[in-house]
Amino acid sequence: MNRNPLAPFFLIMAVGLILMLVLAVNGVNNAKEIAAEKEGGGAKQEAAAKPEDVYKQTCIGCHGDQYQGGVGPSLKGVGDRLSKDQIKEVITKGRGAMPANLVPEDKADEMAEWLGTLK
Repeated sequence: MNRNPLAPFFLIMAVGLILMLVLAVNGVNNAKEIAAEKEGGGAKQEAAAKPEDVYKQTCIGCHGDQYQGGVGPSLKGVGDRLSKDQIKEVITKGRGAMPANLVPEDKADEMAEWLGTLK
């Protein structure tokens, strides 16, 4: 009963090669989709119509579903602490851990005005 000691290594090598082939094919498909999106032919994310929709798409993860805060600060009463222009500046340029440009530029004024009314 002499078993070949190299058999497990060949089996692992075969599985690894198959896995590499599958991942390479998947990567090529993803590259085609990414190229199509960059050209504008892919599925685009439409800009939200209302500030509440923008908030749900981009802000809710850090500022909470009730504007109570979480990773980011609470947005309740932000209009009492900051002017509309200051709020717009934070939205467009970021602040602290908040990244810039989460809200589309054309929606920044409307978003700042809406955030200023939160209580």
